[in-house]
Amino acid sequence: MDILESIKNAWQTITRAKTRSFLTMLGIIIGISAVMIVLSVGESVQELILDEVRSVGSDLITILPGSLDEDGRPSLAFGAVKTSLKYEDGEAIMKSDHQNIHSLAMYLTGNDVISIDGKMKGITFYGTTASYPEVQDSKIEKGRFFTKEEEISNARVVVLGGNIAREIFGDNDPIGQKVAIKKLNFNVIGVLEKKGASLIQSQDNDLFIPISTAQNVILGVNHINFIRVRVNDINSIDFTIDYIKEILRERHNIEYLKEDDFIIASTTDALDTISLITDALKFFLTAVAAISLIVGGFGIMNIMLATVKERTKEIGLRRAIGAKKKEITIQFLIESVTITFISGIIGIILGILILILISIIIKSLDYNWTLIISPISILLGCLTSIGIGLIFGINPAKKAAELDPIEALRYE
Repeated sequence: MDILESIKNAWQTITRAKTRSFLTMLGIIIGISAVMIVLSVGESVQELILDEVRSVGSDLITILPGSLDEDGRPSLAFGAVKTSLKYEDGEAIMKSDHQNIHSLAMYLTGNDVISIDGKMKGITFYGTTASYPEVQDSKIEKGRFFTKEEEISNARVVVLGGNIAREIFGDNDPIGQKVAIKKLNFNVIGVLEKKGASLIQSQDNDLFIPISTAQNVILGVNHINFIRVRVNDINSIDFTIDYIKEILRERHNIEYLKEDDFIIASTTDALDTISLITDALKFFLTAVAAISLIVGGFGIMNIMLATVKERTKEIGLRRAIGAKKKEITIQFLIESVTITFISGIIGIILGILILILISIIIKSLDYNWTLIISPISILLGCLTSIGIGLIFGINPAKKAAELDPIEALRYE
């Protein structure tokens, strides 16, 4: 048995009926490229999200109002606003003077619509504390951030994200200008440096006002949406979480064994959860993409059965001059694997080209995107194509081997 001859026969099978062969191979090509794209994009997206979370800071603790359900997830009450966190809670945590608490910021979010060049644009504003730049590691590009005195005195001052400042004022200096939020004029005192596009929270497009102003002047509420705490030592973050939990339970008069009315999570917890979710999503999407491989496999089986029929006389002649059934079987398996392997290589090349295109598009949107073309996905594509050739080629190969030499020689 000549392996090179078998590969040559496989190529002749492909070129003998180009249209039929292309349509047959298309399922494998699409399937391999789809699996490769899913794995590579999945890893790239996972890394992008993890980088986003890391950029927020692995030394951050986030405190949210509400409780966890039986599965340990935040309970959802659609239409209900969680109000268990107060400004005084954040103050109590800071005043506790715990050695591992570096800084703390509180947040209350709101939305409004403003007019820019005659067009209406939805914006998000954050009522926050003077410690925001320190907690979020944000730099001031122009002007300044508001002070502690302004934070607690209902001051009508606003700090703009880099993008929204440019959208509203263009190349003009925004410092000292007025911006209307909920029909109230605010004095622009600062502009934050741009951080770039973000999947989580992009401060570039947001407005920041003193939290007392957001509570008392604009929204008329006494609760806050969340608290962020930056710690000094991430190795002691779990102990710090327990410490904060005790402060809040005491402040909220939560009895022993009663569930908390707040949720505390670290960035590390978020990283673990994100990795788990993205891994599950990659597995699911890969399974969906693999369906086209199965369809393509049946196509390969059909083209090989047609090939067996077309070469019946050749098979009979080989059997008549002493070729064993095993040799015929291996010959047709090699031909089947050659066809699927060629399909796999084309699929890998197509997948890489599509991945490059996806990368160009995402980078044009200003995301910090790193294209990850996993060597594992390339190897998996090659091995999968070989496996499909073997699995779906075995039936035609056996049929070829089982042909009666005398009947095969009589076949017209």
